[in-house]
Amino acid sequence: MTATEFEPALTAEEQALLPSDDDVRHYAEHGWYLSGKVFTDDEVDALAAATQRYYDGERSRRLPVRPPKLAYWEPSKGPVQRHNDYVHHEHDGLGAILRKPLLGAVAARLAQADEIRVFQSTLIYKPPISGEPSNIVPWHFDKHYWASSSSEKMLTAFIPFHDCGEEMGTITMVDGSHRWKEIGADDTVVRHFADRDRGQLEEMLAENAAYNGAEIRKIPMVIPKGHVSFHHCRTYHGSGPNVSGRPRQAISLHLQDGDNAWREYPLSDGTLAAYNHDVLVRRTHDGRPDYADPDYCPVIWRHRAQQGG
Repeated sequence: MTATEFEPALTAEEQALLPSDDDVRHYAEHGWYLSGKVFTDDEVDALAAATQRYYDGERSRRLPVRPPKLAYWEPSKGPVQRHNDYVHHEHDGLGAILRKPLLGAVAARLAQADEIRVFQSTLIYKPPISGEPSNIVPWHFDKHYWASSSSEKMLTAFIPFHDCGEEMGTITMVDGSHRWKEIGADDTVVRHFADRDRGQLEEMLAENAAYNGAEIRKIPMVIPKGHVSFHHCRTYHGSGPNVSGRPRQAISLHLQDGDNAWREYPLSDGTLAAYNHDVLVRRTHDGRPDYADPDYCPVIWRHRAQQGG
């Protein structure tokens, strides 16, 4: 790859969509940001069309091995909430749109980073079944699952394929929770929320809020089509039931800054925390999993000052 592939090359209209200084301060204080119209209607419709082809079985490539904690809905699992990881890698139609430089440039402004890479992409389908238990996503924050990542700047872009409001069970933030000092964490926090007790997660949120003398202020993200919700890797978030009568479809695009790398994070049993990448990505010169592997973690934006050969 040449350096010019990573230049922002934003149009004047795109430049106007970058977060302002006030937006960056808001993100630093509150832990979330709702963008302007980052994706055109045509791009969002293309995401939706590519998603349908993906669900119909179309793949550009498949993972060479199945990571141990892979989220991968298949029709045999029935009408539950669907989660499919690595869609940016497995499907070129999805991956090309998700690598839009403007999206990376917005994330870089918020994270105050010189480079933004994909960390993970998860395709989500929340069926219009109000009583479906899997539709409820309990309160959690993403950094718990990324313990093997060195960065504290990682963030997530939540990209719905349609207008997304409270009736659809939109993503909801706990305002300012990324600034809380955490208590009560143990090895269980590195497990995905789907593998943990919902009541325990509710209790952890309440305990951490009380310890920090903080109000639990829940902010539902009302996201117009083409707009994107961003949140910090330590911002508590979740979502409620979909009572809208139509599916809620979205991609959670997890993003890492250029300084992020694998690190040793020992657990109480002497093993190390791991992420699914660890069995897929190439190795660094000293044998560590390389979270900059372009096959799985492509760069989507890099500041011109950081261009290399």
